[in-house]
Amino acid sequence: MPKFSHFDKQGRAQMVDVTGKAPTQREAVARGAVTMKKETFRLIEKGGIAKGDVIGIARVAGIMAAKKTPELIPLCHPLAVTAVNVDFRLDGKTSTILIESRVRTTGSTGVEMEALTAVTAAALTIYDMCKAVDREMVISGIMLIEKSGGKSGVFKR
Repeated sequence: MPKFSHFDKQGRAQMVDVTGKAPTQREAVARGAVTMKKETFRLIEKGGIAKGDVIGIARVAGIMAAKKTPELIPLCHPLAVTAVNVDFRLDGKTSTILIESRVRTTGSTGVEMEALTAVTAAALTIYDMCKAVDREMVISGIMLIEKSGGKSGVFKR
């Protein structure tokens, strides 16, 4: 049975030692969604939210969050992130904003946490900017979609 790498033999938390791992190109993609009332969705589409450009601000929040991931996740390694993209797709049929982040680096450990953090921060920003008109929004489905690079190779959901 696989063991958790963030615990030592005594069960104490530890940062995984990646000193001996060769740097490789690494990439991770994560997704999530925010579902809301139709009226809220229409306001976002038309730019009618009082706090401003919801999608633009959420994009910047996601990028910033990816860069700050080690400050939020205690045992996450600080990485030289080389690219962060946060994209949105508006689904009018379900009043849902779909969020996807793609993060890249060349390093000794992966960027899955950075991609997941980017999606989460973007979703939370959408919620924050729209909560005055819709407190029933639902953030859901945040997950790793794929990752590449490193010893464990490629993962695709």
